[in-house]
Amino acid sequence: MSPQAECSTPSYNLNCRMHMEAAALERLCQVVRVRGFRISEMSMSSGSEHLDIALTLEGSRPIAMLKAQLEKLHTVAEVLVQPQSAVRSALG
Repeated sequence: MSPQAECSTPSYNLNCRMHMEAAALERLCQVVRVRGFRISEMSMSSGSEHLDIALTLEGSRPIAMLKAQLEKLHTVAEVLVQPQSAVRSALG
């Protein structure tokens, strides 16, 4: 795969707060994969009752569709999406 092809794929930062439950993280990853996105970075921290998950995703499908699907999971409390280009602009 050429570097130019990688740059043409949109990248997004997604922050998700989920209620602590067995296999919650697995379900989140499955929805991301089924909806046509690739996880390029992921970090997670856990509190007493919730998981805070930060993902960097790559994919050419509409991110709003993924957000809507994640919000349907009963363990998801909140989903925030920010385009990667906006993050780079703020940092650069």
